[in-house]
Amino acid sequence: MRLLLISNSTNPGESYLAHAKNQLKDFLGERKQNVIFIPYAAVTFSFDEYEKKVNDVFDEIGHHITGIHRFANPKEAIENADTIVVGGGNTWHLVKMLQDNKLMEAIRKKVKEGALYIGWSAGANIACPTLKTTNDMPIVEPAKFKTLNLVPFQINPHYTDEHPTNFSGETREVRINEFITVNRNIFVVGLREGTMLRREENNLTLIGNRNARIFKYGETPREWSQEDDISFLLS
Repeated sequence: MRLLLISNSTNPGESYLAHAKNQLKDFLGERKQNVIFIPYAAVTFSFDEYEKKVNDVFDEIGHHITGIHRFANPKEAIENADTIVVGGGNTWHLVKMLQDNKLMEAIRKKVKEGALYIGWSAGANIACPTLKTTNDMPIVEPAKFKTLNLVPFQINPHYTDEHPTNFSGETREVRINEFITVNRNIFVVGLREGTMLRREENNLTLIGNRNARIFKYGETPREWSQEDDISFLLS
């Protein structure tokens, strides 16, 4: 499998997906592809608007996307795709729509057969076994929490160490520790903004100038850089 899982779409002071543009271009290669975009995580703006926003970026790197909402048969669109791109937004909304349209298994099957998969934020979240490490509010109720299971670990996108002054609520690390206490055999990757994970078959690479923080029950959380081999997460 070949996956590019990106923590976020926008860094402060940068245009949309600017920090990932070179990686997207390298990952996709030069060959023209049938790229299907899934905008289902959008809630407060239309799928057409989302498609255009992403197309503006992909056009710059020599590719074109088509939103899956344009197809009368979305399952068939997935079956004919060379690349599947899943944008960020609300993970719960995304998962419910994928389930309602019976696309979860179709995407999993297609990616395992060799289609490229690109996802940022919610789109990176659903590459994991479940959506349980999303940061999003459950604004809708999907049938189940299981997602694509393209990697055997969980991702927490937008991971931050921030604990604002006068804020007495739980930090991100506290929430992840709750998860690993209940789910003791699963690694969680705190994927900081501006970074991404690239899977090439059995190799997994961290890309970006910030570390990832990796959690596992009974172990002290560790910081891993792009110089480190994190392929053990695929075991």
